[in-house]
Parts: sequence; C-alpha cells; structure tokens
Amino acid sequence: MQIPVIVQTVGLLTLSNVFMTIAWYGHLKSLSSKAWWIAALISWGIALFEYMLQVPANRIGYSQYSLAQLKIMQEAITLTVFVPFAMFYMNQPFKLDYVWAGLCLVGAVYFIFRS
Repeated sequence: MQIPVIVQTVGLLTLSNVFMTIAWYGHLKSLSSKAWWIAALISWGIALFEYMLQVPANRIGYSQYSLAQLKIMQEAITLTVFVPFAMFYMNQPFKLDYVWAGLCLVGAVYFIFRS
C-alpha cells in the first residue's frame, strides 16, 4: 500500500517543523543562561534533523504540488506547530491574534490550492 503524497508531505513537514521550532525558539527558555554561540551550535544540531525531514518532504511534495503550494502548506503547518509550542513549552498565553493569523493562512491555502 502506497502512502499518498499529501500524507507523506504533511507528515514529514510537521515533524520537520517540530525540530525547526525547537531549534529556532527552544534556546530562549532552555539555554538563556548560556552564551549565544553555544545556543547557536545546539540549534544548528537540532536543525540538522529538521533538514533531514524537510528536504525529502519537499522532494516528495514537489512531485505533485507546485512550489507555491508547498510554501503555503509549510506556513500553515508552522503555525499549527508554533502555537502549542508557544503555549505549552514557552508558557505564552493564548492570543486571539493566533486565530486571526490562522484564518489568514486558511485563506492563503484556499487561494493557492483552488486551481
């Protein structure tokens, strides 16, 4: 049984985004007392796993979707990963702006995939 391209792409991009979000923002909480270059090195190490998932995700996705569709898909996934990360790991309060941003991305998804 072949896994559909959309499932492979979204799954890999979601996992990639988990690593990306941790690499980009996790150091703000967990490494705030360390020198910036230590945080950068650790973040680059985490980002390696992001790229190991993101590159195949985009290659698989590009077999069926346009570059623009992949980019908008990535941005929508990023927000769905970032909001729980911000709230549960970084202890940031939920903001209604997350809803508005999400609705804007839903619009972007609609327009990029409608044709």
